[in-house]
Amino acid sequence: MSDIRIATAEDQILLDKEAKYCSYGDTVHYIEPPRIFSRCEGSYVWDTEDQAYLDLQMWYSAVNFGYANPRLNNALKQQIDTLPQIASQYLHKGKIELSEMIAVDAKNKFGLDGRVHFNVGGSQSIEDSLKVVRNASNGKSLMFAFEGGYHGRTLGASSITSSFRYRRRYGHFGERANFIPFPYHFRGPKGMTKEEYGSHCVQQFARLFETEYNGVWDPKTNQCEYAAFYVEPIQGTGGYVIPPMNFYRELKHVLDQHGILMVSDEIQMGFYRTGKLWSIEHFDVQPDVIVFGKALTNGLNPLGGIWAREELINPKVFPPGSTHSTFASNPLGTAVGLEMFKMTNEVDYGAMVMAKGKYFLEGLQDLQKRFPIIGDVDGLGLALRCEICGPDGFTPDKATLDFMVEEGMKGDMVVDGQKLGLILDVGGYYKNVITLAPSLEISYPEIDLGLKLLEQLLVRATQR
Repeated sequence: MSDIRIATAEDQILLDKEAKYCSYGDTVHYIEPPRIFSRCEGSYVWDTEDQAYLDLQMWYSAVNFGYANPRLNNALKQQIDTLPQIASQYLHKGKIELSEMIAVDAKNKFGLDGRVHFNVGGSQSIEDSLKVVRNASNGKSLMFAFEGGYHGRTLGASSITSSFRYRRRYGHFGERANFIPFPYHFRGPKGMTKEEYGSHCVQQFARLFETEYNGVWDPKTNQCEYAAFYVEPIQGTGGYVIPPMNFYRELKHVLDQHGILMVSDEIQMGFYRTGKLWSIEHFDVQPDVIVFGKALTNGLNPLGGIWAREELINPKVFPPGSTHSTFASNPLGTAVGLEMFKMTNEVDYGAMVMAKGKYFLEGLQDLQKRFPIIGDVDGLGLALRCEICGPDGFTPDKATLDFMVEEGMKGDMVVDGQKLGLILDVGGYYKNVITLAPSLEISYPEIDLGLKLLEQLLVRATQR
């Protein structure tokens, strides 16, 4: 095991400047000293010392199709030479055609007519969705969301994100959401199957509508005080928690009974992360609104948006000027988004991602058998989780995972004579979960390499 790594003289000059001139408001130094990166390609990034790191989190699932993907990069380059910019209030071909692709796909899958509205990223698109559902419900400002849910850190998005620490210093935009337990089976009541626990969670939610004294329902007028339920079909920052397949179907039945919209936040799990374009597709329900971002442009351009049912977003109910962003539907972003859709339509990405995910999950399950500190592993497509626990295999152990993350960033592990680092992301309710979001283009040898590097980190963690 290596000693603490020291920043190079050149890096230290930059870090000193960062300390003086950069806001830390959007910065997290997961390790000290933090690495400064100089290039990237495929599943790898390189620091200023040209040390390679295998990245198993791909910018929080924003770079689903690999760093410096040649096809997507070329789409951006070509757009720069034709129509690199135009004000968002003016039309261009890319905006219209990308909207059509998303809307036609939703019509084919969900049987619903709808429209697409763009913005510059995930949190901003969440804000737009809040406007849509508030408007559709005659101004109701209350929302349901899940414990462990994450929807962003702008004022509106943080009000429906379950972590108080994102709101603590800033107050509330409207009202704080009513946070409902998520079927986190590994930490749920014992004696229930995953499906039984999912049904149990729905039944507990449905109890809120039994009488007026639960505070959300007026049985005399059949009116709910809440406008929508914001869901991440697979929880992201909450630890890639995968619910049972019956859960959303049963939940949607309760929502439809009481006139509550379902908003599916696909910002992390969209664009084939789980083997489907939208992760909600796995659960046989029709969402009312879909929010997307991140991998739409493979991290090359800030572009996100929403799809909503026609009744919620047509120009009569959501007229021009309802919301605006200077850079929304920018032509650079829509060009990459269009190319991403063309690329994924040429290859069966669903089958490819599910096969790679199955292979990766089997490798994690093998590690789980050999290392008792792995309490739980699970996965859907290439959204995978590995929960690090104490020797009992259950007590959350954040300290050990923090150690593993730091060791991975030292860049001193050796596999087949190659010196490498490993980039991991930390998530979960107790910050003890490795949330694995590798490139969808990752090769099987790279999956094997990732598993070998994880094994080395687990050995270091258990022998320290």
